[in-house]
Amino acid sequence: MANNIKMVEAPAGIQGEGFFATKFSDVVGLARSYSLWPLPFATSCCGIAYMATMASTYDFARFGTERLSFSPRQADMLLVMGTIAKKMGPVLRHVYEQMSEPRWVIAVGACASSGGIFDSYSVLQGIDKIMPVDVYVSGCPPRPEQILEGIMKLQELVQTESFRRRDTPEYKALLASYGINVN
Repeated sequence: MANNIKMVEAPAGIQGEGFFATKFSDVVGLARSYSLWPLPFATSCCGIAYMATMASTYDFARFGTERLSFSPRQADMLLVMGTIAKKMGPVLRHVYEQMSEPRWVIAVGACASSGGIFDSYSVLQGIDKIMPVDVYVSGCPPRPEQILEGIMKLQELVQTESFRRRDTPEYKALLASYGINVN
């Protein structure tokens, strides 16, 4: 019976220990999604919920985001938490523009997403008025579990994002609609 089996040589480059077949963009997306460097921009109570998320009970670090960066040039994920006054808008926008590509934004809580309960002339009614937002986390303030879910949603987005998305005319038009200089 064993004599009927005909062995065929494997093609060159498709053999050896540890071999796997995938796309390079998938590997890079997986690596990026588990090595996000967050820049927390907390102005009020959502910042306290974020601090709880960083603590040992919820352990934010298990998602590969334990290296907090307080420099926009060393971060790729901006977490905006809390009320953003209109006077603070240009500062937040400047922080966003200093981040290198690829960069992602999470609006944490009702105030960052829509102005929250502060429907007044001095409060920005959502940070999506000044910059593109990738993930919205609801709540006032959100529970740490909700913040973790927002991180996981962003990880899904990062894993499936194409290398070329940032070079597409649609993405450049999106940035241009916010008045962000596209090089």
